[in-house]
Amino acid sequence: MTEQGRGKHIRSEAHAERHGKPARGSACLLLAATALLSACAVGPDFHRPGAPQTRYIQGGVRPAISAVSERLQGNTQTFTPGADIPADWWTLFHYPELDQLVRRILERSPTLEAANKALLASQQDKKASESALYPSVSGMYNPARFKTSRAYSNVPMADNWNYTIHTAQLNISYSPDLWGGVRRQIESARAQRNAQRYQLEATWLTLTSSAVNAAISYAMVRQQIRTTQEMVADQERILKSTVAQQALGNMSGNDVAMQRTLLAQTKATLPPLQQTLAALHDELAALANDMPDAPTPEFELDRFHLPDSLPVSLPAQLIDQRPDIRTAQEYFHAACAQVGVAIANRLPNVQLGFSPGFAAATIAQMAVPGYGQWTLGAMITQPLFDGFQLQHQEKGARLRYDQAAAQYRATIASAVQDVADSLNAVHNDADALTQASEAASQATRTATISKAETHLGALSQIALLNVQTSSLQTRLALVEARAARLSDTVGLFQSLGGGWWNRTDDVADSKAAGGSGKQSQSVTSSRVLATKG
Repeated sequence: MTEQGRGKHIRSEAHAERHGKPARGSACLLLAATALLSACAVGPDFHRPGAPQTRYIQGGVRPAISAVSERLQGNTQTFTPGADIPADWWTLFHYPELDQLVRRILERSPTLEAANKALLASQQDKKASESALYPSVSGMYNPARFKTSRAYSNVPMADNWNYTIHTAQLNISYSPDLWGGVRRQIESARAQRNAQRYQLEATWLTLTSSAVNAAISYAMVRQQIRTTQEMVADQERILKSTVAQQALGNMSGNDVAMQRTLLAQTKATLPPLQQTLAALHDELAALANDMPDAPTPEFELDRFHLPDSLPVSLPAQLIDQRPDIRTAQEYFHAACAQVGVAIANRLPNVQLGFSPGFAAATIAQMAVPGYGQWTLGAMITQPLFDGFQLQHQEKGARLRYDQAAAQYRATIASAVQDVADSLNAVHNDADALTQASEAASQATRTATISKAETHLGALSQIALLNVQTSSLQTRLALVEARAARLSDTVGLFQSLGGGWWNRTDDVADSKAAGGSGKQSQSVTSSRVLATKG
């Protein structure tokens, strides 16, 4: 330190000893009081509601058993209470092309990208809210040129005096969080960030479930088209035989007309099926952010393997696993914190300020002792009358808190219903598939006998037409029953949360949270990450 600088430092300390002790003591007392008050936070503390005490199915969980062949997705399925769900649950269907499609959709989906950006934005909002805990510091430099008017001085030639003032100053302000309003605001922002995370997981679950269901429906419609085409070919053969028998006098013109009508009706069912198939193709392409002319795997219903063991999450697990429940819980938490914010806004507040700086005629003089200046102050504010604005805001925050609580309870009730419906559907699908398989077998047998009897003249043409119609309906119903069992299995995985908590791509702790847009590969559970500050 130079002698000039050391002298300035000594003079500053002497000035503080003469004039600063009372102010310093008051500041210490104020800071101590602030620290004590900052230990509390007004408003209700959020407590996570408990899990519902319920069973999904009256009488307990029952196994779904089917006696039809495994070729028809009829193998036995068993429910395993408390079993975990893998993140890539769709691989349990053992269809490599399906796995490739789902992964392509997850990589290219703009919907998932938008949900990811919303999460990253909410992360920045949470970080922005934390800035209120720290002092605010700003710098100011103001060079100004002045001319003194004769009106301010009777000194001769005063109106010709021109001078410059260079002012450099720091403005430091700090508002202690006396009542915890800032911390409640951060708590609310953190909960809203977590809600965005669970909305991202819900988007992920919806995409995967929609892709698998669309693939199953695509395979089902293809099978229905083939079944209908087989029936058309069979009916054309019958029509040809009917026309030949008419020529021999064994059939009337009315019999031929009825057979032609049935054939036309069966053909008329093909265009709607083909339209549905095209729509499913376009849906799969859109999910993967492809154009409609992009190729789609030709899914076959026979290649889907029905998972043998199905998980059944307990209610305590369900409220952790369902993204919609976790989203509703975080909004409930955010509404709770906002009550504390509204209460804190009605209480007294303290603002501390310190502004050190220099004012000199030249920039060089700023390094010379004696040109420094500072201001130290504290201000206490208390709302007195604002037209009852703050009071109404607090009441509104409490009502929104009650609203969020009701929405949370409604979400849980809907989730429990969803799981119960899925379990019942999977169980009943086994019986439905057994009955559909039996009906199709009997209809095929009856159709074979009826065609032979009609050829021999032992059965009327009307009876044969009824048998043909019944055979087509039962065969189509069997295809639908097979697809329904697969789809309802997908529905069960979706209703239980889809295993997102076992994902390894951690968005929240990635560098993307800072704005880089890249995802890291972390093995930490998303369920834990979602509760991080």
